[in-house]
Amino acid sequence: MLVNKGTVDALFTSLKAIFNNALAGAESNWQKIAMKVPSTTGQNDYAWLSKFPKMRKWIGDKAVKSLEAFKYTVKNDDFEATIEVDRNDIEDDNLGIYNPQAQMAGESAKQLPDEIVFAAVNAGFTTECYDGQYFFDTDHPVGDGKGGQVSVSNKGTKKLSCATLAAAQASYGAARTVMRKMKDDEGRPLNIRPNVLLVPPALEDTANLLMTVDKLEDGKPNPYKGTATVVCDGRLTSDDAWFLLDTTQAVKPFIYQERKAPVFVSQTDAQSDEVFSRKKFKFGAEARAAGGYGFWQLAYASDGSVA
Repeated sequence: MLVNKGTVDALFTSLKAIFNNALAGAESNWQKIAMKVPSTTGQNDYAWLSKFPKMRKWIGDKAVKSLEAFKYTVKNDDFEATIEVDRNDIEDDNLGIYNPQAQMAGESAKQLPDEIVFAAVNAGFTTECYDGQYFFDTDHPVGDGKGGQVSVSNKGTKKLSCATLAAAQASYGAARTVMRKMKDDEGRPLNIRPNVLLVPPALEDTANLLMTVDKLEDGKPNPYKGTATVVCDGRLTSDDAWFLLDTTQAVKPFIYQERKAPVFVSQTDAQSDEVFSRKKFKFGAEARAAGGYGFWQLAYASDGSVA
């Protein structure tokens, strides 16, 4: 095949179409646990998370919520996937080898938010959120409504279990109770509604049983049937850790911050140094994004270290 502008443009137009079709069709899980926040600069400031207004009875002057001294910013990172196309393959009409690569690049681009969000989930035990504590921690500072503070935990250690009613209550049940008792800085209930049980593949069967069976393994009625939707994802790195989330609110537990959505890019100039010196054209994907944390009150995690 003669290598000229027309043949090169036609090739990369075809690869772009394959990329875009894969990008549109690939599956993803991140929307089930995170919210997308647009970004127009190099980073976003989430100091507003420290004070979320709630309606109160209006007596006298309005009570204006001021931002706390906490500073929580999420910086965008650059992401890319690049594939070389050898000029000889164009000359020899050996182009079929690039179609699956374009498809895989599109699928990878679609799943970039998953990679970012689930990396944030995995790091939640050791990464700070807006209040300066780890996202999953035992001592989040919360106002007690009387001018003081109390420490509140959204982290546990119990293994997820459906073996007995007592074991289910000590793991999943305890997590639900902790979340549903969450209060704001003025001591008022937040009415948290946990609805997603997020687990790694190693706990998928246990989670599904806990959410679907009428009776637990000890023969006692299962009070937790249907109380949450199970989401299983292989990107969770611990076989023991499990997570209970409330995704019913306007703000979600996790943040996918998008500066530039994944796009197809290509280098097709036959006069470029890469083509002249190495006979290599290029195509791939680029994006700018980051992951972060919303309200810690909307998430509970157990590291599963205690039976």
